Amino acid sequence: MDALDAVIEIFTWLGFIGALVLGVAAVVIWVADGTWLPAEGLVDHEDAGTFVRWYDADGDANGARVGDHDAGALEGVDRIGIWYRYGWRDRMRLSRRPPGLRAVAWAAAAALALGVVALVVSWVLLFVRG
Repeated sequence: MDALDAVIEIFTWLGFIGALVLGVAAVVIWVADGTWLPAEGLVDHEDAGTFVRWYDADGDANGARVGDHDAGALEGVDRIGIWYRYGWRDRMRLSRRPPGLRAVAWAAAAALALGVVALVVSWVLLFVRG
């Protein structure tokens, strides 16, 4: 039973330390991402590519060329809600948060769940053995 206890202890520490590290990484990604504000974008489908144009909070006109992945999502769309980078020109995206943030946050939650489950199993084994 000593080997099982050691494995459960390792999973407990890996879960909690992994959750802490990944949680800090998620906060760093969120802070480094900066401020993004919502706007209504006008979609222009041109021969040179797909462009989105919008007015920012200061009333300035902005526009950005859309990547191939987002251009497929904008096919047949005239207007769309976008997020633009505050204080920058010609930077926009279709989602509020960066795509990697969700994956890191879920990984932190999974690591925390691993730590909690391993801790509970450890306690159960402690009380079962007497």
